[in-house]
Amino acid sequence: MHGSLPLQAGEWVAVRSEAEILATLDEDGALDGLPFMPEMLSFCGRKLRVHRRADKTCDTVTGSTLGRRMRGTVHLEGVRCDGAAHGGCQAACLMMWKEAWLARAESAPAAPLWRMVAGSAAARTGQAMPGCSRDDVLRAAVRAQGVTPEQTAYRCQVTQLIEASSPLSWWEPGQYLRDWLSGNVGLGLLLQVFLLRSLAQVVTGRGFSLKVKIYDAIATFFGQSPWPYHPGRVTGRTPHETLGLEPGELVTVKSHEQILETLKGMHNRGLSWAPEMVRYCGGTYRVRARVDRILDEKTGVMLPMKNDCIVLEDVVCQSECSANRLFCPRGIYAYWREIWLERADSAPESQASPGS
Repeated sequence: MHGSLPLQAGEWVAVRSEAEILATLDEDGALDGLPFMPEMLSFCGRKLRVHRRADKTCDTVTGSTLGRRMRGTVHLEGVRCDGAAHGGCQAACLMMWKEAWLARAESAPAAPLWRMVAGSAAARTGQAMPGCSRDDVLRAAVRAQGVTPEQTAYRCQVTQLIEASSPLSWWEPGQYLRDWLSGNVGLGLLLQVFLLRSLAQVVTGRGFSLKVKIYDAIATFFGQSPWPYHPGRVTGRTPHETLGLEPGELVTVKSHEQILETLKGMHNRGLSWAPEMVRYCGGTYRVRARVDRILDEKTGVMLPMKNDCIVLEDVVCQSECSANRLFCPRGIYAYWREIWLERADSAPESQASPGS
């Protein structure tokens, strides 16, 4: 038997003991379809802060990039998967924690309005779980085989995202009320993003350039990025540049205008440039890692990166420009080509957006 606490962003929690968590899981090491992964075992017994509620997420499995509804789930600050039990995957996803796996570390009763709204978000199961062992959790991380018998396929929270969630329409109003009352998103930012996304819907057709200027003026007033949806200008082969960056180095993200000169459509050699990345243009950040391999979220098979791919410290998707999935809390790292960056060893570091 398990239920909702319900937690808010910023609260302190204690991760329950390994035995308590294993008792909540089914024979596949999952609760409500969400796997408890081997990488999570080391956090048992630790006190951590809630980063954001994960009442919703985005579908990166089927390619639809639509929203998905989650229940009784949160992200914890800085708790990302290191891929140790999944072939060394370097995606570094924020792990999802069922509230049944956590306990409040401090007595902080939720505000009455949040408790009322959270009632519809509660995850309650009246069926007792059979429980599983540590070995079951380790075994469940690997599937029998991948697309071919020679491949190894892995099973993680992201590959099982569809099973652990349900469809969520972008226009469903309750999600935005939950975003605000849970502490995920401030009311001012919520209203700003709604205004800018509404304006973006009319920036098309006749008078496009003038409409973009109006959008840019309003976005600048709010301290938001100017029009982030411009396509690239490359018509032939996309250019390539190698810097040989290593973790710990400081880099400056080139201007949006410079990056558009490297894109064909919204891609450079197969890597997508996302509107969410425009906010970081001109900023200086530290290299977190070079990414060589990540799991294919649909098949669970490891994919090697064919070209340079860099992630920067605290530079993540804020989901404020993303159609159909505003304010997704997953905080996925943005992937950067080295041609979009330049060394800045003597420059001060920029501060990434709050909540990243």
